[in-house]
Amino acid sequence: MSEPSSTDTSALRPAVMSLAIRERSALYAAYMPALQNGGIFVPTNRTCQLGEDIFLLLSLMQDENRYPVAGKVAWITPAGASNNHTQGIGIHFPADEVGRRVRLRIEELLGTALASARPTHTI
Repeated sequence: MSEPSSTDTSALRPAVMSLAIRERSALYAAYMPALQNGGIFVPTNRTCQLGEDIFLLLSLMQDENRYPVAGKVAWITPAGASNNHTQGIGIHFPADEVGRRVRLRIEELLGTALASARPTHTI
């Protein structure tokens, strides 16, 4: 008889997070257009590593859809960061149909605000 495996598979599953953005200014501050596929900043005190898989349920303003995004951590703002930046992580959208759909929806909601020079959570 073989013994049961002691490997914990929970470490292989991505962390699940949710983010509800209710205002255009908050969406502007959280959106990360400089990432190749776009991304979103999620305020959190959770410890993450660059490249870590994250499953994000994203709600955008008055949009009735919740967008399930399987992304990767591409940015980390630690506690006590300079310039009083909010602690959290930036999640890079995947290079698939879901990632493209979320990016297009965010850019549609932001419209001309995308060209603004106002500071964001990451820059």
